[in-house]
Amino acid sequence: MGLFSRLLDEFIDVIEWVDNSQDTLVWKFPRNDNAIKMGAKLTVRESQVAIFMNEGQIADVFSPGMYELSTQNIPILTTLKSWKYGFNSPFQADVYFVSMRLFVNQKWGTKNPVMLRDAEFGPVRLRAFGTFSFKVLDAKAFLTQISATNPNFSIEEINDQLRNTVVSRAMDAVAESKIPVLDLAANYNEMGLLITQNIQPDFAELGLSLSKLLVENVSLPPEVEQALDKRSQMGIIGNLGAYAQFQAANAIEKSAENTIGGNLGAAGMGIGVGAAMMGQVGNIFQQNQFDPNARGADTPPSLNTVEYHFAKDGKPDGPHSLDTIKTLIASNVINRETQVWKKGMETWAPAGSVTELFDHEPPPLA
Repeated sequence: MGLFSRLLDEFIDVIEWVDNSQDTLVWKFPRNDNAIKMGAKLTVRESQVAIFMNEGQIADVFSPGMYELSTQNIPILTTLKSWKYGFNSPFQADVYFVSMRLFVNQKWGTKNPVMLRDAEFGPVRLRAFGTFSFKVLDAKAFLTQISATNPNFSIEEINDQLRNTVVSRAMDAVAESKIPVLDLAANYNEMGLLITQNIQPDFAELGLSLSKLLVENVSLPPEVEQALDKRSQMGIIGNLGAYAQFQAANAIEKSAENTIGGNLGAAGMGIGVGAAMMGQVGNIFQQNQFDPNARGADTPPSLNTVEYHFAKDGKPDGPHSLDTIKTLIASNVINRETQVWKKGMETWAPAGSVTELFDHEPPPLA
């Protein structure tokens, strides 16, 4: 009885695979040179396929179900073994289980920017990344083409090849789609479908099926994105002249706040100069509104080329435009006694004696 028990131990009577992993594609049943007993129980669970291989050749393939092995349900192996008369002795065969489940959330992405030609921006460099899902479509093809005799084949061993295939075909599909760079974000779904169609033949050659591919992001180099941000800011600002005047007004307000309790004369001069600068900056951005060559443009106003110098702390300060001088007069930085000079005057003179500077005020009472 003891000898018979030892003989039974040499025969395999239960063949199954309980997959506790999340990344195993192919698993070889550990036979360890033991023979498989005729009548052994083979259990193939859902999302699995069992493949019997004899002397390097694929014999029978079993889909999900429970089988009692005999020469009747392993016809190809029976033929290879030349069991013409249904001989039911133990036999030698390698059994591989192939997982047919869906493997999700596989990452893909460009290692380096890819150069593409855009209709609006010309040559641009793009980066892209996302996820994809796949499964084994043809277990026999995958076993012969990829995993071969590997006893434990995981996703990690093929992931680089799949990822490189996805990146190559994905960027090729983006280039052929002619979708403008600024419209890519609105077409991620369409891009994913297009890329999936392009990649499917490559996966089929490996016995695989690409179930879904998602494009999560397509980005430009940081310096290009900064330029686009500037362009967007300009579009939002709109009237640059009004914006410049607004910024100058804020600067004047802060200057006034910082000088409360300090030198009011200096504060007044700062406000006057700031106001003049605000007008000048606004005029710079508004000059294009008076371009005589522009369609429908109005007649340009005459340019005021009068420039004055005024005495400040015993030194000449200028030249300043007439508008700036009037602004400084309004802010009491320049008064009637302040010495001024412009081109054409023989010598310096009090500002009050220059008609165009104080023509808006009555003369002082005697």
